[in-house]
Amino acid sequence: MRVSAFRKAVTVDRSNLLERFIEMLRQHGVPFCLIGGQAVNAYVEPVVSLDLDVVVASDRVAAVEALAAGRFHVERFAHSLNISDSDSDVRIQLQLDPRYGPFIERAASRRVLDLELPVAALEDVLQGKIWAVQDDTRRGSKRQKDLADIARILESYPSLRPLVSPDVLARLV
Repeated sequence: MRVSAFRKAVTVDRSNLLERFIEMLRQHGVPFCLIGGQAVNAYVEPVVSLDLDVVVASDRVAAVEALAAGRFHVERFAHSLNISDSDSDVRIQLQLDPRYGPFIERAASRRVLDLELPVAALEDVLQGKIWAVQDDTRRGSKRQKDLADIARILESYPSLRPLVSPDVLARLV
């Protein structure tokens, strides 16, 4: 079974939400990159996730929101735009935190979910996970997953350990 067929089966993505969203960004020349768990998967042994965290150029967020609203279900939250489709269990979360903006220029194309996509640099992915773990407004279960992602990165890239603050390192098993 190809990765794309596995992804479609696991995510129940009958609407091709992922491909349609990425194609929309590309057709309109919107700079973007993956961050979050799928970005971690681009660098280490992947784990299954229904979430796709994306950052787009901040000056294009309003345009992307308008474009997406005509094609998908869009919900705006304080720190993200959540994009979904009734025929898919995939959840696209467009990050609105401006700290992620510079990640786009350092992103490189990598194979993720059987697609060639721009992925944030490994150090940036790690930084995003550190910010997420330190965000006390996030659900505890989400922060635990972020800690696991940091552990996965450090197991494969121990040289990055000095980039992780002592408070986060102390929480790792």
